[in-house]
Amino acid sequence: MRFSVLDRAQAIVGDSDADALKRTLDHARYVEDLGFSRFFVAEHHGVPGIAGSAPTVLAAAVAAQTSSIRVGTAGIMLPAHQPVVAAEQIAVLEALFPGRIDAGVGNSVGFTQPVRDALRQGDPTELKAAFPADVAELLAYLRGEAEITARPANAGATPVWLLAGFKSVLTAAQLGVNVIVGGPSLFDRGAQRGDCASGGAQRGDCASGGAQRHPYLECYREIHPAGQAIVSVDIAVAETREAARELLMPQIVAGVLSRTTGSFDALDPRASRVRLTATQRARVDESLAMSIFGSPEQVRDELGQLCEFCGVDEVLVTGGMADIAGQRHSEKLLAEMMD
Repeated sequence: MRFSVLDRAQAIVGDSDADALKRTLDHARYVEDLGFSRFFVAEHHGVPGIAGSAPTVLAAAVAAQTSSIRVGTAGIMLPAHQPVVAAEQIAVLEALFPGRIDAGVGNSVGFTQPVRDALRQGDPTELKAAFPADVAELLAYLRGEAEITARPANAGATPVWLLAGFKSVLTAAQLGVNVIVGGPSLFDRGAQRGDCASGGAQRGDCASGGAQRHPYLECYREIHPAGQAIVSVDIAVAETREAARELLMPQIVAGVLSRTTGSFDALDPRASRVRLTATQRARVDESLAMSIFGSPEQVRDELGQLCEFCGVDEVLVTGGMADIAGQRHSEKLLAEMMD
């Protein structure tokens, strides 16, 4: 089992945005020393609690501060960028840090209407529908197959990863790119094969080596055998399940409150004591159900089951924490689980 990390450059109550960005650089150096495989940074615009707005710029800083860990974007949100500009930024990273860059791309639009207006974004449905074509255009620029060549020339050197829910992994397969998969379906043992190219078989027909596998990732591999897949999930490890749960609560509560207020605020270490409505408490429980947390033995067991189900050997650890010492301890315990 291998681990990578997504760091959104989240602020903690009392922080400045600069503090959050500097902590991201410290985080990258720390997990590199632990032996993690990749370090991804994100793109969020106009979000009070997240300083990570320019992933290629931050990725360059991370790569310059580290020496061996692969550095990636997770991702560049193509509805906010012209594909040629995104390709040029990726190509600059690859030229400066050859063999260390992963280009993750996604289709998220601005969090609120004012942010979408500032990004000059039109109808979100239309933007998401255009995403496959945008990725294809990006690939053409990176591979030197477009009418113009993005400079510096990349010649397809940088691996491209699609950030996907399970129902969009087939888009990644059809485009011939790698995939990072997360979301509720990650734990759905009753998922259907749906419109997979190989037909509407049920989950049991996807078994490999006696173990049941997630149908969408099986379909992905059938269409794109050379593709790589990573699963992403919020993870926390501590001596007890309750202590691990506490590590996740600041981000989970911030996410739940954002659905009410429209603002994802800085992580609050006192999140467990925040008064929530019944609906909000139910949403917290839903988020915890889609997370993996507990003692090292509990987490190792749950991760083993997840990796077996999805047929992967790499997990992208997500979930910002307000307790930095607790986060580092959690990651150290994860590192001890690596093969």
